[in-house]
Amino acid sequence: MEAYTDFAEVYDELMDDTPYEEWCAFLMEIFRRYGVDDVSKRQENAGTDTNVTNKKIENPLDADGESAEENLRQERNTILDLGCGTGTLTELLARGGYDMIGVDNAEEMLRIAMEKRERSGLDILYLLQDMRELELYGTVGTVVSVCDSLNYLLEEEDIVRTFERVNNYLYPQGIFIFDFNTVYKYAVVIGDATIAENREDCSFIWENYYHEEQEINEYDLTVFVAEGTLFRRFQEVHYQRGYCLEQIKALLTRAGMEFLEALDADTHGRVTKESERIYVVARKGAETAANQVVS
Repeated sequence: MEAYTDFAEVYDELMDDTPYEEWCAFLMEIFRRYGVDDVSKRQENAGTDTNVTNKKIENPLDADGESAEENLRQERNTILDLGCGTGTLTELLARGGYDMIGVDNAEEMLRIAMEKRERSGLDILYLLQDMRELELYGTVGTVVSVCDSLNYLLEEEDIVRTFERVNNYLYPQGIFIFDFNTVYKYAVVIGDATIAENREDCSFIWENYYHEEQEINEYDLTVFVAEGTLFRRFQEVHYQRGYCLEQIKALLTRAGMEFLEALDADTHGRVTKESERIYVVARKGAETAANQVVS
């Protein structure tokens, strides 16, 4: 049963308490902290009619003079939202003046993201791709992946492949900011729990089943959507794997990336054994930065 098909239609309604604005502000603070926030370029973009100028990215290695400098500024200011879903965070970052690319492998989620783009007029490039097979025109200054997108990768090799693709397409000194749900969250907090919510136009039942040996959380989602005087019922099954920080750090190293820091997603402080979601900041590996080849 494919995930994020019918669920895409009610995803934003059921996620309406998600603090996207806070996430956006937090991410922008990290961009500034690591020097990948080109403020002058953002101000320039924010002054245009559509807030962003998402031109086709050219490889800076093929340019010279002023055009090379401009291409570097363009790439530094470009952010890839990996696992962008319905594009809520993507739009917020675009309004902040960044050149945005959104990538997701759920066609229905991207359709809704593109409907938002049609209404907002923001010049965002959306691509239907599996993150393990990421392919871009050139490099980007920053990659972000939030809301546990990486937990949908159930094998370590899939994580490494994704990290390698991100590393390949990062601008020199570019950073990768992502989050992941921990083994603790699945095993202790939500494993084998049932969560339900009853709304006027949409209700859901979310049943969790934690498979300890594989460290995989299965959640069976049943949603009821109002259609006239009746409700339509549909079901989806999602699988997510929990990871621990040391495991993620080792996988970053295997992919040639440099680990920078980790933060508890709730407190923005240090990670503890009871952290349920963790933010990680990594940088493009020095070796790949010195030998940048975009395939």
